[in-house]
Amino acid sequence: MTVEVTLQPFTQRWLPALEREMRAALTSSEPALAYHYGMMHYHMGWVGADFQPSDLPAGKRVRPLLCLLACAEVGGDPAQALPAAAALEILHNFSLVHDDIEDGDETRRHRPTVWKLWGAPQAINVGDAMFALAFAALQRAADQGVTPERTLAALRTFTAMTVALTEGQHLDMRFEQRDDVTVAEYIRMIQGKTAALIGASVAIGALIGGATAAQDEALQRFGQAIGLSFQVQDDILGIWGDPAVTGKAAGNDILRKKKSLPLLHGLNDPTVGPRLHELLAGEVTAAQVSRALTLLDEAGSRAYAVAEMTRWHGIGIAALEEALGAQARQSPIFTVTEQLFGRSA
Repeated sequence: MTVEVTLQPFTQRWLPALEREMRAALTSSEPALAYHYGMMHYHMGWVGADFQPSDLPAGKRVRPLLCLLACAEVGGDPAQALPAAAALEILHNFSLVHDDIEDGDETRRHRPTVWKLWGAPQAINVGDAMFALAFAALQRAADQGVTPERTLAALRTFTAMTVALTEGQHLDMRFEQRDDVTVAEYIRMIQGKTAALIGASVAIGALIGGATAAQDEALQRFGQAIGLSFQVQDDILGIWGDPAVTGKAAGNDILRKKKSLPLLHGLNDPTVGPRLHELLAGEVTAAQVSRALTLLDEAGSRAYAVAEMTRWHGIGIAALEEALGAQARQSPIFTVTEQLFGRSA
């Protein structure tokens, strides 16, 4: 049986179960709190701004899917990993609610953000609640037969990941106030903001599934490396991506002066850097974007970013093979990983 045949039934069975688990974690029977939980449900894509049920964009659920797949890959029952998978997705969405406030983003998934509709104070509180409820969701693992020892170990990994997530966000916001960010500092930032959550998703699922310590460590390295590779791919698409695919204007990240890997590589180039700094000092026009693209080509920034993306991807697949052996490249988790890199640059 091919991986493609195996993966589809898995997602058809377990993603609806995941949605039910998340809804159970993000609910209250107290009428006075309906508005509070309604804002959470809005962000999750379950209701509209009027709190009526609606089929709205809800994200790809990649992280919880990786958690469930990792559990299955090491011989575990994905049902036992459902609370952890729900916790991971709820925590991810907590970070998005707060990111939108911190970045001033007024839209997400093609509709107004929580803070834009209901104000920053309510949105902060919604994010705080989702943070706490994510931990509560993970503790429901005991109800699925997960041993106290494995539940505690999963909580330790989950807690370490949440700390890394906030550290990465701190660095990201700090970088906005600096003009001297290095490539190494950027990699450290995305290790916390992007890679830590994907690494923890795989590690927690494997832990609940009964992985050995060596398997679990290798799978966490796999997730972290794939997370880094995926972020670098996103950086490439943010500058050179096809607008028809990305939904964003060509060179969008240059217009925003986003300190992504290719732009930082160019800014730190001894020859191109000074000219690029000068070009981006003021308001960036379409003509300046074109000039910046020329300078990035001169510095070899795109080629550098592609090489880094490929390098981290290779590190991740090697870790997956270390954990799963000969079956690694035939596993559904490998298929999901490769699908992450199916977007066109």
